[in-house]
Parts: sequence; C-alpha cells; structure tokens
Amino acid sequence: MGPSGPVRHAAEAQPARSGAPARAVTRTLSDDPLGGTVRRTVLPSGLRVLTEAIPAMRSVSFGIWVAVGSRDETGPQAGAAHFLEHLLFKGTHKRSALEISSEIEAVGGETNAFTTKEYTCYYARVLDEDLPLAIDVMCDLVADSVLEAADVETERGVILEEIAMHDDEPGDEVHDLFARAVYGDHPLGRLISGTEETVTPMTRRQIQSFYRRRYTAPQIVVAAAGNLDHAAVVKLVRQALRGTPLDTDPAAPAAHRPATPTVRTKPATTLVEPKETEQAHVILGCPGIDRTDDRRFALGVLNNVLGGGMSSRLFQEIREQRGLAYSVYSYASQYADSGLFAVYAGCAPGKVDEVLSLTRAELARVAADGITEAELARGKGMSKGSFVLGLEDTGSRMSRLAKGELLYGDLMPVDELLARVDAVTLDDVNALAAELLSRPMSLAVVGPFGERDFAA
Repeated sequence: MGPSGPVRHAAEAQPARSGAPARAVTRTLSDDPLGGTVRRTVLPSGLRVLTEAIPAMRSVSFGIWVAVGSRDETGPQAGAAHFLEHLLFKGTHKRSALEISSEIEAVGGETNAFTTKEYTCYYARVLDEDLPLAIDVMCDLVADSVLEAADVETERGVILEEIAMHDDEPGDEVHDLFARAVYGDHPLGRLISGTEETVTPMTRRQIQSFYRRRYTAPQIVVAAAGNLDHAAVVKLVRQALRGTPLDTDPAAPAAHRPATPTVRTKPATTLVEPKETEQAHVILGCPGIDRTDDRRFALGVLNNVLGGGMSSRLFQEIREQRGLAYSVYSYASQYADSGLFAVYAGCAPGKVDEVLSLTRAELARVAADGITEAELARGKGMSKGSFVLGLEDTGSRMSRLAKGELLYGDLMPVDELLARVDAVTLDDVNALAAELLSRPMSLAVVGPFGERDFAA
C-alpha cells in the first residue's frame, strides 16, 4: 500500500542566478511520532537524498534506488538491468570486487541488491558508526563501476545459472507465466532476468550504454534510516560522488512514471508449462488497478479477506476445511500504469480441477454478494497491523522513504495512511469486488499437464 498525497515537493535544486553556483535544497517532510524526523535534500544534479533519523537505533540502512527496471528494456535488451545489477559489485576504479564486499563485512555489515520491473536498489546495513564507510562503498559501486570484459563473461555464466535455477522452481515460474498470460510481449510480461536467448549474446558495450544512459543523477534516490544526522549524510554522499559520472550539471529530479496511458492487456487466456512435478502450481487472476488508484486501500482490505492470511476465505475453504492445498493465497501487484490481482495455489495434480472450481466459486460469490462488516473490520486490521509492524526495522523504513519519493513523488505520514485504511467502507470494497472479480480470468499452470487439460 503506497504513499499518496500530502507532502508535495515544490522546491527543488535551483539553477544558478547571475552565475552563482546551484545550491542544494533541504526540507523537513515529517516529524512522525511513530518514527523519526524525515528530511529531503535535492542536490544540484537532481539526485535526491532522504533520511529518517531514529536515535533509538544503533544501526543504519542505506540504499541507492534507481528508477530503472526491466520494463525499461527493449526486447533484445531483456535482462540488461539485472545483468548490470550483478556487474556493479565486480569492481570500480577504486575497489576490486573483493574490497567492496570485505570492507563492509569487516565491520559486520551486509550489502545486497535487487532488480524489479520498475526500479533497482543497492543497499547496505551497518552499525551507525560505520555509515560513512557504507556511503562511500555503495556510492562508489553505483556511480563508478568499470564493467571489465572478463567480469561480464563471468557474470553471464552466473546469470544463466540463476535463470536455470529459476526454471527448476515451478512455484516461482508460474508467477512469470501468469504475467506473460496477462501482458503478453509487453515489458511487464517479460522475465526480469531476461532469458538465455537474450543474456547469451549481450555485449559489454550494450550494458555499458544502458548503464550510462539510465543511471543518471535525476533518476536516483538515496535513502537512509536509523541513527544518523541528515546534514552529515548529504555531505558524505556529495563527497562520495564528487568527480564521478553522477557529479553532473544542475538538473531537476526526474518525474515519477506517469499512470497513463494504461497498459493494454491481453484477452483472458490459459498458459500451461508442462513439467513433471510432484505438485501442480496454478494462478488464476486478472488485470487489477495501478498503484496511484485511490481504490488501492479498498483492494488491500479485499485481498486480506479473500486470501491474505489463515483466516481468509480461500485459506479456510481450500486448506483448512478440505485439505486440498498446503499453500493458497491471493495477492495484488501494482505498477505505475497497470496492476494484477490473482490467486495462487499449490496442490496435487489430481486436485487442480477442484481447487480451481472452488476458487472460481468464491471469487464469483464475493463479486455478487460482497464481504461482511466483520470481514471488513478484520481486513482493515490486517492492513494497518502489517504496515506498522513492517516499520519495526531500519531497512523497511529506508525502503518506505525511497519508494514514496521514487514511485509517488511524495511521502504519506503513517497516521494519514492508517486513516486512509480506516476510511474504507463496506460499499468501497464491495463495489471494487463487483468490478474486479467479474473480469475475465487468465490461468497459468505449471505441472504435468498439457493445454488440452484446461481447454474447457
């Protein structure tokens, strides 16, 4: 459930007047009683730095978020963003791959990264006293990687093994198959990792070009949460980036992705990946809503009631009462201009028909009759509780800052977000359920079947 609304960023880095140097602009965004003081600085280059000071913590999570993901690739580039994520840890002009990892691990810290369809994140978690080291290392690897030809070949092999490993995990593969069923050849329907056919011929020059064209200061958000001082973090970030390709002329921060035009999805279809597995993996679902849609709060409640926990309708019906599946849940994925709503189940191949029949019946029942007042209250409680409990560590707070800035362009205070959930009415949820769950459903299946097994 993302932030929205109240904290708009009108003041950005201001270009020089009368030849004076551009200056950084800092604002206090909130002083949240459930958290710490949140401040935001826009550097002259357009790079943004957000921090949440939480003095009670003894650690800091520091992340560099780039508004580039797999949906920003052309077909032949598929996997470039993920390939680049691997390569940035392989060495810079100042550090080798071993030095990057050993410097952080020597102080008990940890580093990692991940690529999504709409952004890439590089992060470290360290003791508060080691934050200057983490900032220097992480800024160095994101801004100034050398992308040696030998490292490209080494990581190509690693990524191809990762793709092969993913293919051996049918519970993961079915989610990618479902995305393809809904989005087809659109970038949102492609694998984040790319495929063997796209990764194998990818050249260092192509990756280098993607790196320098996409990793620009206006596209980057730096976020940190924990026992820190905002001004010190900004100073350390500027020092670490000085003289690198991210130390650029004055520019405005990039706008977040627009919600229009809406992504065109495919008509409802069935995709089956035949595989001799002990368990069948199925996903039944449809296009959902985008992440800026005000109904996302009602969707969170609806999702909780349908398949968001052990008390949900689907879990109770399919697992608890009938024992047909170990894992069954519903979920919503939201992008700038599209979304998904789906139900996943893993069950014995011989039970697939019954599981799908029960799932379809429950979705139709909720579409026609809605949910109850008691379910509404429970769904709201789950939404609020999961959000607040998710803010109990510096990593989640750092992510909240970055996603608010990168994906929405604002940061919703915790109290307001909870109030938005509380404001969801029974009519809101039931109207959304009637619309969403009446849509034609696509089906993705991985297991010992063929397309004809689901022709009906």
